Amino acid sequence: MSFDIALSGIQAINEQLGTISNNIANAGTYGFKSSRANFASQYAGTQAAGVQIGSVTQSIGINGGVVSTGRGLDAAINGRGFFTVKDAQGQMNFTRVGIFDANADGYLVDASGRKVQGYTMTPPSTTLGPMGDLTIPTGQIPAVASSKLAYVSNLSDDWKVPTGTFTPPDLTANPQTFPPSDSYNMSRVSVLHDSKGNQHTLTQYFIKTSPNSVSVRYTLNGLEVAGSGNTLTFDAKGQLDTVTDPATVLYALPASVPQIYDPVTNAFVSTGASDLAINIDYVGTTQSAGEATNSTNKADGYAAGSYIGVELAKDGSLIAKYTNDQRQAVGKVVLATFPAEGELTPISDTSWLASNESGTPLYNTPGTGMTGALNTTSLEQSNVDITSELVGLMTSQRNYQANSKVIQTENAMMQALMQAL
Repeated sequence: MSFDIALSGIQAINEQLGTISNNIANAGTYGFKSSRANFASQYAGTQAAGVQIGSVTQSIGINGGVVSTGRGLDAAINGRGFFTVKDAQGQMNFTRVGIFDANADGYLVDASGRKVQGYTMTPPSTTLGPMGDLTIPTGQIPAVASSKLAYVSNLSDDWKVPTGTFTPPDLTANPQTFPPSDSYNMSRVSVLHDSKGNQHTLTQYFIKTSPNSVSVRYTLNGLEVAGSGNTLTFDAKGQLDTVTDPATVLYALPASVPQIYDPVTNAFVSTGASDLAINIDYVGTTQSAGEATNSTNKADGYAAGSYIGVELAKDGSLIAKYTNDQRQAVGKVVLATFPAEGELTPISDTSWLASNESGTPLYNTPGTGMTGALNTTSLEQSNVDITSELVGLMTSQRNYQANSKVIQTENAMMQALMQAL
């Protein structure tokens, strides 16, 4: 009986050594989760029958360290959850390894070529579509005409009322004429885009007309916008005084056909684009003593652009980048959590499969529900503790030697018994 008990110990230790050696071998594997072999006693009725490996516990709930890679399509999960990828057979695999790339067919894939799963998005909408393979639009995005200009400035209270008379520029005159410098207090230029993506220059001329009011005249590409002009009035504290809703004060610039001055023909030529209508939002503009400063001068709209790359955001959004400096969210990766993640079935490529014991996967976007947020341009390292594994290795060696000694002793006793007979 003691021979069988010692033999069961050696067999169990061999299984434990397999688990320890696998941990050590994967100490440098991204996203790897260590396992622990758990010994359990065996009995035949009331008689001790030895030992066996009763179970293998996965340390999935223990995160590994995070290493920065600087690569835009690398991501580590800070907390619970698994990236969801679909293999060539259409089976869902779950992994902690966030090494992604775009393949030749425009799909987002992981390092093993499996298609990453997520919610689709159609720019400019941010509404999440159905879950499926994430695709990356690699073509060109069309131009978008400007429709709003956000402009915030301090129009200095130190300004004096100009003595000159404002006259709009005349680029067709010879020589060209511009508004006299003593007819306005400040001018600022903003860049707009028409429906074809052509750039246009909107110039605002600020003219102080009274202690608490400033009028604004507008020119587009050096041509005064007919019928345009606004008067900004301020209260005694220098805050923009509004008669309508103070949270949505919009000063409308009437529509005009975008025209560009052609110095060769000495005339304004239409671009053939749609009429350009701009709302200028002055909310936040003040009239305080001191220097006139600008804090915001930004119009929406942009020229056409070509795809140049893609990266992941911390919320899991897949951000496509274009040559016109635009960045558009074209999808969002999903993370899967499980009621009993320790019961997942490990497979190759540092991945797992769902099992009956693990429960049904629950899908969510990073940072919501039970899922962890993403650390972008980073990867999760193995959670293997080399020191603990080496200690376990030495312990297993001593246990192996002890059980071997039992077998040797049993063998010597049997030989002595046989000789006595």
